[in-house]
Amino acid sequence: MFSINNILRENIKKLRPYSSARDEFSGEAKVFLDANENSLGSPLTKWYNRYPDPYQHQVKNAISTIKGITAAHIFLGNGSDECIDLLYRCFCEPQKDNVIICPPTYGMYEVSANINDIEIRKAPLLDNFQLDLIHLENLVDANTKLIWICSPNNPTANSINRADILTVLNNFNGIVVIDEAYINFSKQKTFVQELGEYENLVVLQTFSKAWGLAALRLGMAFASLEIIAVMNKVKPPYNINQATQDLALKALQEVEQVNDMIAELVDMRNALSTVIAQIPTVEKVYPSDANFILVKIADARKVYEFLLTKGIVVRDRSSVKLCDDCLRITIGTEQENTLLVDALAEYVHQTIG
Repeated sequence: MFSINNILRENIKKLRPYSSARDEFSGEAKVFLDANENSLGSPLTKWYNRYPDPYQHQVKNAISTIKGITAAHIFLGNGSDECIDLLYRCFCEPQKDNVIICPPTYGMYEVSANINDIEIRKAPLLDNFQLDLIHLENLVDANTKLIWICSPNNPTANSINRADILTVLNNFNGIVVIDEAYINFSKQKTFVQELGEYENLVVLQTFSKAWGLAALRLGMAFASLEIIAVMNKVKPPYNINQATQDLALKALQEVEQVNDMIAELVDMRNALSTVIAQIPTVEKVYPSDANFILVKIADARKVYEFLLTKGIVVRDRSSVKLCDDCLRITIGTEQENTLLVDALAEYVHQTIG
């Protein structure tokens, strides 16, 4: 049976969080003389001289309407990477606890674990890029606090079988983190609506992909009230700046435009996959539920380096487990995709005639 008190670090249980000036009153105010701000304004705009809302209430309320979940179940991070780091800091005791990742997967799970001095245990995906449930189960012990599942996965682009994820949720007494950064490009159902059933579930999403706001660094975590409360306790007081909050609010009013962009990217993904699959040196284009494709191609490193000479940057994933001779290619604009295909055709002409 999952209990947050069984996995919460003792020092976090005892932690008295920093109380910002804006935490110490409720209601509306007209004169703010509490936070030592520059009352005369700033060179940029009169609005940015004040500290932002530390809990981003307006943004969370807008997200709540779109996601169909109460704002109290939402945490906003400085990118999803802050959410990842906070989960380690809240629930994993350095040099004692461990977490499980399922490579190949997003690299920050491992990097953040190393930064926080947490043991990493690896349950590699099967050859079909699905969970190895038996291996995963055998890695779990009393000190396993987090299991990371990226779905759709990066760099393999596929969604993880929902039944397998449910098996993990139903049989693990720690926290299961499902990273849904690419969920908008998939036909798979989000796990956000399952929060009421699983107290040990954390779902990550982001504004960086479908929303096209990577430069803002705004990530979302959805979880139980208890887990959100702990993350709010540990986070820096003003982790989301006012400019990011303002721009996010504007973007959240344009859901129809975002949906149109998603549909266009999916169409271009499917078209690009079909064209690249016909290139003679391409061995396989893996099915994708993301805004990128994984392509197995002969001499992937040489192809990568040739593309660089044409000013085209893709990601060489050849050194990643299960991704030998694979390139990860983001879906670009129609013009960018055409330049890529033309460059690949030129490479083939030069190498095999």
